[in-house]
Amino acid sequence: MEVSVRPGDSIWYYSKVFNLPLQLIVDSNRTINAQVLIPNEQVRIPGYVTSLYTIQRGDTIWSIAQRINMPMDAIFLLNPILSPYVLQVGLILTLPVRVTWRVVDGKQNYEYSKMVQDIRILLAIYPFLMDEPVGNSVLGKEIPGLTIGKGQKRVHFNASFHANEWITTPIVMTFLNDYLLSLTNNRPIRGLSTLPLYMQTSLNIVPMVNPDGVELVLNGPPANETIRNNVIEWNGGSTDFSGWKANINGVDLNDQFPAEWDLERERNPKTPGPQDYGGESPLSEPESIAMAELTRERDFARVLAFHTQGRVIYWGFLGLEPLETEQLVNEFARVSGYEPVQTIDSYAGFKDWFILDWRRPGFTVELGFGTNPLPISQFDEIYEEALGIFLVALYR
Repeated sequence: MEVSVRPGDSIWYYSKVFNLPLQLIVDSNRTINAQVLIPNEQVRIPGYVTSLYTIQRGDTIWSIAQRINMPMDAIFLLNPILSPYVLQVGLILTLPVRVTWRVVDGKQNYEYSKMVQDIRILLAIYPFLMDEPVGNSVLGKEIPGLTIGKGQKRVHFNASFHANEWITTPIVMTFLNDYLLSLTNNRPIRGLSTLPLYMQTSLNIVPMVNPDGVELVLNGPPANETIRNNVIEWNGGSTDFSGWKANINGVDLNDQFPAEWDLERERNPKTPGPQDYGGESPLSEPESIAMAELTRERDFARVLAFHTQGRVIYWGFLGLEPLETEQLVNEFARVSGYEPVQTIDSYAGFKDWFILDWRRPGFTVELGFGTNPLPISQFDEIYEEALGIFLVALYR
């Protein structure tokens, strides 16, 4: 929602009228001078949309303001030519509506197009959320990246490295939506006020690392005949792609990182397929390259890669993880009920590479329990388990 600046208006005043943290309005208007507003320039107010209302007989600005639980001046800000004394029956007003509901509906087959649509809506409602795509997939789909927060502590979440683990994407997107709602409605999450999290942490999210693979699992192979024939051949001639983890080139993106890649390569398939083929070299795929470049650029303090399934959290790599990692994973385990596992016989994963190169906490969180892809009926249970992990990752 936007308002037009009047002489004497300030960001501070808008924060009082719309009952919003001052910082969120400042961060929603990065291209203007928040200290000195210019009359008639547009200021974006986060956490609000507008609706139209037709004036009825007997209406007053006061009665309308009472009905929508807003100060009268909020109505005048959206209707600058409105007379405060005479309301004409039939006149259409623009009214502010505080967003108190989720935009993201994660309990469905969460396709790439649905994610893109949800991101577009979230960016419109919450302009302090930053849109920072990280690259493109093999088939040219933009890999979205989102950043929220002001703090020096840089935290990273990602989801859907593996195609048939796509339920991780709506789980992460739902948390982002709840975080945004909490900030703009002064609504704690599990008793935790989130504005301090916003001020101390910068959270970067890549909600769908492998969009081509997710589309393959949910909607079948693309129309391109060559690609279609390839993936069906690599899938053993089957058109059932429910077991497919790889990208559209048949490369497992979580076996693509230079962290003892040769050891993983030695024991895994040597040709493209649904899972475990790590490519002909590390970082050969555009999706893994994008994730590596993002990580190098942002210098994250910790990373969490969300996968399914098993209700476990993997947190070590070759004993190179710092001491704080164990403290963090124990807190993750406490709030989620998941089992922390330090070491498994696996290499070349994203968190492995992060620990190896940065010596900072990296985690692979295996959400839920069962056979991938996990049924959407598990969504609420998985989200409740994961919510504590999300919060601890930002708070600690």
